[in-house]
Amino acid sequence: MPKFIIEREIKGAGSLSKDDLRGVSQKSCGVLKEMGTQIQWIESYVTDDKIYCVYLAPDAEIIREHARKGGFPANSIAEVKAVIDPTTAE
Repeated sequence: MPKFIIEREIKGAGSLSKDDLRGVSQKSCGVLKEMGTQIQWIESYVTDDKIYCVYLAPDAEIIREHARKGGFPANSIAEVKAVIDPTTAE
C-alpha cells in the first residue's frame, strides 16, 4: 500500500501537553477505526507549529476524508516515492 506524508499546520503544536497529544491521538484512532482497514497511521512528528504524519493508504482522498472526519487539517499530502538513508550511499 502507498505511504504518504501529511503536513498539518497547527499553531503551537510543539507546546501541546501529553494530555492534549493523547486526545488528538485518540480522536484520530477513533476515526480510523470507523473507516476500516484501508488506512493506517504509522507515526507522527511534532514540531513547533506543524505535525508531520506518516500513513499507509490506497490514495490521498481517503487521507483527506480522515482529516475531515477528525476535524484536523491536512495542509499537504505527498506520496512517498522512495526511502533513503545512509545505507543508500553504499
